[in-house]
Amino acid sequence: MKAVKANVTRAIPVGAQVPTCDNSGAKLLKVFAVLGHKTRKGRSPAAGVGDIVMAAVKKGRPEMRKQVVHAIIVRQKKEYRRADGMRVAFEDNAAVVLKDEKGNPKGTIFKGPIAKEVSTRWPAVAKVATIIV
Repeated sequence: MKAVKANVTRAIPVGAQVPTCDNSGAKLLKVFAVLGHKTRKGRSPAAGVGDIVMAAVKKGRPEMRKQVVHAIIVRQKKEYRRADGMRVAFEDNAAVVLKDEKGNPKGTIFKGPIAKEVSTRWPAVAKVATIIV
C-alpha cells in the first residue's frame, strides 16, 4: 500500500452504508472500522478514497450477508483536492470488496469509474478497473 499524494477529504464516517460496485455478491456494506486511521479522542474515524475499511454486508447474496469483509473506498461524493490543484467529486459513494487484506479484489468486474488515487495505492484493484478517473 503506497501513500496517496492527494489531500483526500475523509467523507465516509464509521456507521455509513456504502453500496458496492463489483460482482462479489455484496450489494450494501456498513462501515464499522477504518484501518490505519488515528483520530482525536471522541471523534469517530472516517474513510476517504483509497482507504481500506472493515464492513459488514447488509444486502446481497444469502451466503455473503452478515459477513465481515475488508473493502476499499473507490468513489466518494464529497470533493477532494489532488496535488495539481484539481478538485474531484463523483456522483455516488462506492466500495470494492476484497478477498484478503493485501488488496486483491473479490469481484472480477467493476461498474463505473475508479479514482486514480485507488489505482496508485492498490495495483490489484487497478488491474480489474476499466475506467480510471
